[in-house]
Amino acid sequence: MNLKTLGIALAAIGILMIVYTGFSYVTKDKIVDLGPIEINAETSHPVQWSPIVGVVLLVGGLAFILTGKKSKT
Repeated sequence: MNLKTLGIALAAIGILMIVYTGFSYVTKDKIVDLGPIEINAETSHPVQWSPIVGVVLLVGGLAFILTGKKSKT
């Protein structure tokens, strides 16, 4: 994989991380299990990151793209 391809991938991931600053997923936990009676609880787990991480990846990807172009000419 050359630097230009890596730079494009990093820039794309950086843009996505700037636009979407996190996600959440839900897990089901069994609270009570008494034969046929079952009580479950849903717990939401948010995953957040700073948009600064996306900016760093975007700038790094652009640097790789520019470095890849300079080395070929």
